[in-house]
Amino acid sequence: MALDRIPVVDLRPWHSGDRTARDQLADRVDRALGATGFLLVADESTEPGLPGRLRAAAHDFFHLPPAVKARYAQNAGRRGWIGPDRVAAARSEGGDTPPDLLEVWSCTASTAAGSDRTARLPRQWPDEAPALLPLVTEYTERMRALADTLLEVMATALDRPADFFTRHTARPHWDFTVNRYPPADETGPAAPGQFRVGPHTDFGLITLLDRQPGKGGLQIHDDGEGWRDAPYEPGTVTLNIGDLMARWSGDRWRSGRHRVLPPPPAAPQEELTSLVYFHSCAPETGITSLPAPLGRRTYAPVLAGEYFRSKLESIQKGQDR
Repeated sequence: MALDRIPVVDLRPWHSGDRTARDQLADRVDRALGATGFLLVADESTEPGLPGRLRAAAHDFFHLPPAVKARYAQNAGRRGWIGPDRVAAARSEGGDTPPDLLEVWSCTASTAAGSDRTARLPRQWPDEAPALLPLVTEYTERMRALADTLLEVMATALDRPADFFTRHTARPHWDFTVNRYPPADETGPAAPGQFRVGPHTDFGLITLLDRQPGKGGLQIHDDGEGWRDAPYEPGTVTLNIGDLMARWSGDRWRSGRHRVLPPPPAAPQEELTSLVYFHSCAPETGITSLPAPLGRRTYAPVLAGEYFRSKLESIQKGQDR
């Protein structure tokens, strides 16, 4: 079964600088991403206490009264709080699905073409949770560095220069969400086809997920076995391939389909928080599939920003455009 082939990848051989060790690591990453599109990543540069402190700050914000959180609500393309019933991830696959059972703090950093100025949104952060901004800043800086390291490993796996991907990520562009999955007494019973996050693939290059295990947790779709619980290993982050990387690699690496289960009857008061870092390239980057024998399918060329924007709009339910 494919999920049995999702390994824990330790990046110490890459940091050692030894060419043979690096090549062996890159080959292992290549095989795992080709099988499932997922990895578990262990890296010493990730400060072990940081995710817990960030979750605590997010808890302070999410447990404020709704009227207070509404002051920081996302609208008209800005980032901030996204309340219940506002996102339906499965809509990216087509059709009309129930809203997801979560609330989100969303932020981004991007640099427009022809500019050296980085825009960070939202511009207004909650005074009621003052630790949130500095902790998000530290966490996303660490995740950006880790993501670029992984892109160098992936470029090596393709026998390309180490900066084959990262030359397109030099100007910051990332999205980050803190996803709170409330207990059942807040959400009510799940409607048919309703999840904490509905079935979907991510849209960018790679996603780095720091998650809490739970009975209403992450599931990965396997072509042969269907939906299966995702593996979990403390101290690791979960990497999954996004649509743009799948297109770029010509489906050599799969964009992994996944979902998050609703609050389960066996644990109705379960509350989980996920930290989700989405790494992408400059919006004007042209994505052209690698030719055979590296690539296995040729997609029509797309601009990264246009593709990402169209997919993001499809999942935003009831938000101002």
